[in-house]
Amino acid sequence: MTQAPAPTLREYDVAARSTDVFGRVLCSARQHHFVVDGPIQNGCPGEELTPPEVFLSAVAACGVELVHVIARDQDASVDRVTLEVHGTVDRARQTRSDVTVFNSVLLNFVVTGTDGATAAQLVEGFKRR
Repeated sequence: MTQAPAPTLREYDVAARSTDVFGRVLCSARQHHFVVDGPIQNGCPGEELTPPEVFLSAVAACGVELVHVIARDQDASVDRVTLEVHGTVDRARQTRSDVTVFNSVLLNFVVTGTDGATAAQLVEGFKRR
């Protein structure tokens, strides 16, 4: 059985709304809901995930998922993929004055169940996407 080709256009809709707690946001994607807090440095609760953590979590989830997809597409055997992401924002050393950006982001993949060369090739495949 062959798989249907993936559509070239993919659209996503998410929403966010304020709550009765200052700095707390209710986010929704499809039928899923989750809470995001602004950081304590902004006078917000900082108890739930903050926007930068949600952003980096999305990068990590994308990396793990895509390494599995690429491995499947290349008939490569993979047991487990983990990805740790570390991001740094230094508000005193921004490359742009109009927006806040990450100064650095480090991704650390661990791919088990395959050899080192295949693992490196799969990670490179993710980086090209």
